[in-house]
This record gives sequence, structure tokens and C-alpha cells, in this order.
Amino acid sequence: MPQLNYYHYDFKAMGSPCSIQLYAGNSALGKRAAQLAMDDVYRLETRYSRYRDDSFLSEINRTAAGGGRIIVDDETAGLLDYAATCYQQSDGLFDITSGILRQAWDFKSGVIPEQETIHALLKKIGWHKLIWQRPVLTFTVPDMQIDLGGVVKEYAVDRAAALCWNAGIRHGIVNLGGDVKIIGPHDDGSPWRIAIRHPRQPEGLLTTLLLHSGAVASSGDYERCITLNGVRYGHVLNPKTGWPVNYMAAVSVIGDFCVVAGSASTIGMLKEEQGADWLDALGLPHVWVNVHGEMGGSLVNDEAHKPYRLI
Repeated sequence: MPQLNYYHYDFKAMGSPCSIQLYAGNSALGKRAAQLAMDDVYRLETRYSRYRDDSFLSEINRTAAGGGRIIVDDETAGLLDYAATCYQQSDGLFDITSGILRQAWDFKSGVIPEQETIHALLKKIGWHKLIWQRPVLTFTVPDMQIDLGGVVKEYAVDRAAALCWNAGIRHGIVNLGGDVKIIGPHDDGSPWRIAIRHPRQPEGLLTTLLLHSGAVASSGDYERCITLNGVRYGHVLNPKTGWPVNYMAAVSVIGDFCVVAGSASTIGMLKEEQGADWLDALGLPHVWVNVHGEMGGSLVNDEAHKPYRLI
């Protein structure tokens, strides 16, 4: 068996620090695989960024402003199909039309919006107000928006890992801003160690996972938040009320695919007090901590939170 060398590539994409670690026979093979993955991440960022006027997402939202209809490509249709499934399975809490609430919530301002402002935006939220008949997306209410930010980064993680695998890489890991997919274990067969940060302790850890395969994603009020009069308002917003969730502080989920782990962790946050039961019923390995500091989930045990191993 040929000797494999370890390579580490850092880059920034989707507003996050990112990295690809892999083992390859030589630097040219490693660089080629990593570049394929990074180029695809950049492609998805360009295509679905809400910050770029030339993105396809912005084109969709310009159509939405007038209450129009647009034909989408297969890749976008797949993302919309998945978003529709998440909406149904979360009882309407995972809603890609809720990004418009950013117009009220500016987490850099330190200001809590007026209820009237939120109420006006709620009229423009609701996946059920759209007509999605693949490949045609129709907006029945003017000035709605869609935001695929809750799906695209995790989808990009899964694609990056698959592209590395298809390029001949059998050992490695992709990390886009804390959303992780294992390409394969270390070259000696040992697992990757993945630390799950504590949302309230900058240097603290909730737990450490040992993974040979699979994916991990986390959702929580880690950074973007407003604290006013001792109350912390995080960036995970309930699309039905327009206000931040205030029960779960963070949720991490392990799945075969990062996009599934990501939506599950977000829904766990949005379910508030019912989140723990929903995650248990889902059956994926998970850990959560609530705003009272209580921890739970199948990844928590009595042996000092012993690392979990998923083969």
C-alpha cells in the first residue's frame, strides 16, 4: 500500500473559516482534490448568496418582490424539495421564507425591534404561501423572500466530501464553519476528533466526538445575539412569532449527511421545550444544552461525557 501524506488546506467561504484535511499520495493529488472541493463551495456561495445581486437566489427574490413565478434548475429544485420536507417535518418551523426577519433583527445594532415591525414581516412569511410545482416556483404574496442559508452550507459540505472521494481521497475531513463531513478515517484507521463548543463558555467544550464516518452539524446562539437587560436574544428566529427561540442554547446532531444533521439541529432549536423529545424521536445521535445549562441527548452519558464513536 503506497505511503500517504497528510495535507491541510484552510480557506474562507460562506462567511466562515473553513478547512479540508486529507491524506494523499503526493501534494499534487491532495491539492487537486482540495481545489475541486473548494471551487464547488465557492460556486455554491456565488449561486445562492443573499449578499450578491448577481446570485441566482437574488434573481429568485427579485421575482418574489413582484409576486411572480420562476423556473429553477435541477440543483435548486432539489434544495427546494428538501426545504419543503423540512417544513412539513418541523410543523412549519423550518421555513426558508423566514429570512426576511433580518429586516427587523440586526444583531450588530444591540436594538430589539418593535413588535409592529415584526408583525408586518410575518405576513410575508410562510412556505405554504408559495406554490412549488417542480420546476416552477410561484410567489402568491408580493415582497416575500427565500433564504437557503439554512441548507446550502451543509449541502456544500456533503458535496465537497463527495468530490474529494471521487478524486481518489479515502481519508479526510471537510469543515465549513463547524459543519463537518468525514471523507474517511485517518490513514491508520483511527477516528477524527471533533470538539463541540459550549455556547456559553468561549473555551469550553460540550463534548468531543470520535468519528470514522458521517457528518456533524450544530445550531445555537454561539455568536450572533443581543443581550439586553440580562436577556439574551439569539439569531435562531421562530418564523411563527418572529422572535428568537429562548429555550435551547445549542444542538449538535450526527447523521450520514451534513444537510440532514444541519436541519435536524436547527429544528431541535426551533422546537424549544419540545426539542428534546423531537430529537429523541428522530433517532439520530445528538447532544443539546438549554439556556439553564442543562444538557441532554443520546451523546451525553454518565462517564464524564465519554467521546462517542460512530462507525
